[in-house]
Amino acid sequence: MLEEVERWLTRRSWSVSDRPLERVLAAKRGTTVSVVLPALNEEATVGDIVSVIRRELMTEAVPLVDELVVIDSGSTDRTAEVAAAAGARVVARDDILPRIPAVPGKGEVLWRSLMVTGGDVVCFVDADLRDFSADFVTGIVGPLLTDQDVDLVKAMYDRPFGDTPGQGGRVTELVARPLLNLHWPRLAGFVQPLGGEYAARRSLLERLPFPVGYGVELGLLVDALHTVGLDALAQVDVGVRKHRHQDGQALGRMAAAIYRTAQLRLSRGHLVRPVLTQFERGEHGFEPRTYAVDTEERPPMVEIAEYAQRRVA
Repeated sequence: MLEEVERWLTRRSWSVSDRPLERVLAAKRGTTVSVVLPALNEEATVGDIVSVIRRELMTEAVPLVDELVVIDSGSTDRTAEVAAAAGARVVARDDILPRIPAVPGKGEVLWRSLMVTGGDVVCFVDADLRDFSADFVTGIVGPLLTDQDVDLVKAMYDRPFGDTPGQGGRVTELVARPLLNLHWPRLAGFVQPLGGEYAARRSLLERLPFPVGYGVELGLLVDALHTVGLDALAQVDVGVRKHRHQDGQALGRMAAAIYRTAQLRLSRGHLVRPVLTQFERGEHGFEPRTYAVDTEERPPMVEIAEYAQRRVA
């Protein structure tokens, strides 16, 4: 590990307990905080997450979060209804920036969320978390309120796989961590580089391109490094993250998208073929299934006319 990273780990890696809620609230002053939950068919968990945030972080006594928005990206279950009943403002992905046709993908939803939120600090939380704790929000928002030279904070945590501790994050260990260590070694200190829980200043997020799919977390992290430098990035230990795990083939598609995102940033010249073929056993043996790999990226939001007009208004 680079000496610079070792120093960074001592200066920019914290625990949620390092900043008691009282200190975080005192530092908030006039800074506004938006929490965004990207959601697709998460009726089983989204309501509990919204309820915890509303009950613990959006009260007169604890006014940490100013707005809580669920962006529904086309759910076919009761995600939107459950989220609204729990107290979130629910916005349909396709209703945001209708001039630009939406494409499937988590990054697409996060990018569009900047158009319908107003917080100086934007906090992203995945909507499939179980046993959710408000520490996920206070932990990653805290450094942005108490330390003005921090621009982006990732959550770090244990990720059990079923009943087995420490075995979650398979794409992180097999793809993302090797890529970062080999090509962006200054980011080697991040425990959960692909984690979906992170907060950043709007002034940074609006200047970054957003990969539309699974590569969004790696892309934002790499681009933030080049935009504001390592010392403006941080991570906070928030405990344990429990969520729904995807099957091996879904992880393969995720890995391909992440590799593609990295490859785009390594070279704007020759690009690998943006498709992935996997195999499933069918009636006549193993049958190939070919999937497109997410290749599209959305430009920095400050380049979008509607966003500029909204800010003027």
